[in-house]
Amino acid sequence: MKKLAILALFQIAAAFAAVPALHAQDAFSSSLAPTPSARVAAAVQPWVDSGQLPGAISIVCAGDRTEVSCVGWSDVAAGRRVTLDDPFMQCSQTKGFCGVTAAILVEEGLLSLDDPVSKYLPEFGTLWVKALETNDVRMLVKAKTPLTVRMCLNHTGGFPFEIPAKSASIPGGGWSGGMPLRSVAATAASQPVLFEPGTAVKYSNTGIDIAAAVVQTIVGKPWEDFLQERVLTPLGMSETRFKPTDDQIARHIELYDVHADAPATWKLHNGNEQRPYNDGHVFPSAGAGLWTTARDQVKFYRMLMNGGVGDNGARILREETVRELLAKSSRPEGLGGYSLGLNATQDGHGWFGHGGAWGTNCQVDMDKRRLKLWVVQLNGQPRPWDKAKAAAEDEFFAEAIDRAGEEAYTGRME
Repeated sequence: MKKLAILALFQIAAAFAAVPALHAQDAFSSSLAPTPSARVAAAVQPWVDSGQLPGAISIVCAGDRTEVSCVGWSDVAAGRRVTLDDPFMQCSQTKGFCGVTAAILVEEGLLSLDDPVSKYLPEFGTLWVKALETNDVRMLVKAKTPLTVRMCLNHTGGFPFEIPAKSASIPGGGWSGGMPLRSVAATAASQPVLFEPGTAVKYSNTGIDIAAAVVQTIVGKPWEDFLQERVLTPLGMSETRFKPTDDQIARHIELYDVHADAPATWKLHNGNEQRPYNDGHVFPSAGAGLWTTARDQVKFYRMLMNGGVGDNGARILREETVRELLAKSSRPEGLGGYSLGLNATQDGHGWFGHGGAWGTNCQVDMDKRRLKLWVVQLNGQPRPWDKAKAAAEDEFFAEAIDRAGEEAYTGRME
C-alpha cells in the first residue's frame, strides 16, 4: 500500500511537470481603456461625425505614457460602439508572426535564413524565371540563384502576390483560398518566378506562405500549431486565431467601403477574405489571415518593442534577435527596408512593424520605447483623416519624457 501511495505521488508530480508554465497576466493590456481627451480621438472625430469614418481604435505609447482612442462603431447599423475587445481581420500583419517563428528557429540553430528552400521543400530544387511572354510565346530561363528562406520572407523571391490557383479557388473563407500551406508551396514551385531570386522586389503572400511551410517542415507540426505554442499562448493572445469562433464573428468590426465626401457604406466581404469566415474553406495563411483584437495585438507588438519579451514576462526572442533579424532590413542594398515579414530600417533603429489590407497598422521603436497602433476595417480611398491622425500622434510623442542624454532603452531585463 505504501509503495502504491508513493507511485501515485510520482505520477501526480509528473503530470504537473508536463503542464506548460503559465505566464503572469499582462497588466498593461488588461488595464487598457479609452483615455479621456485622447489626441487621436479628437483629431479624427469630425470624420466619424460625418459618417466617412465608421470607427477606429488608436493606441500610442511612449515610455510609461499611453493614450487609447476608441471612436465610432464596430457596426454602424446596429449602433454597436467599437471597443478594444472587438475582433478584426489583421490581414498582412500576419506576416510578422511568420517572421517571428522563423527567427525562433534561427535562435535555436535549426534554420539559417540563407538555407536554400529546397533543403526543406525539394520541389524548389530547380526554378524557372519568366524571361518573356507574349500572346503566343512564353520564354523561360533556369534561375541561376538558389531561392533562400530569407528571400521568401523579404519579398525578393520573385513570387506573385498570390498564385493563380489560389486566387481562383472555390469562394469562401479566408486569405488561404482554400489551400493548405504545403499545397501553396508545391503549386508555387511548379510555376515560373517573375525575376531572378534576390534581384528585385515583389510583395507576395506566396513567399511568406512558403517560409511558413519551411518552418512546419523543420518542427514537424503544422505552422499554426507552432505559432500557437511559441508565440500566441505565451503572450496570452487568447483572441487571436485563423478561424474565428461564431461568437467572435458576431461581435467583429464590420468592413466598410469609404467614399469621398460621403458616408462609408457597409460591405458584406472583400473577395480576398470572404464569408463564411470559419468554414471548411479556411486554412491558415502566413501571408494574411489572422484575426485578433486591439487588446491582443498590442501584446505582440509590445513584445517586439521590448526586445523580445512580453509585458507578462514571457521571453519569445532574444533582444539581439529582434534587433538584427526583425528591426533591420534583410534585403540587398538598394531594394528598400524589409526584414522577416516586417517593414524595417536599414540599421535596425527607428520604427518597424506592418500594416494590413483593411487599414490596420502597428509600428514600434525599440530605442525610444514607442508604439503606434491603428485599427480600422476599410476598403478603398480616400482617407482624409490620416494626416490629422499622424499629427496627433506626433504631438503625443513630442510631449513624451525627454530622455536626452540617457542610454537608449533596448528591452533588457534585469
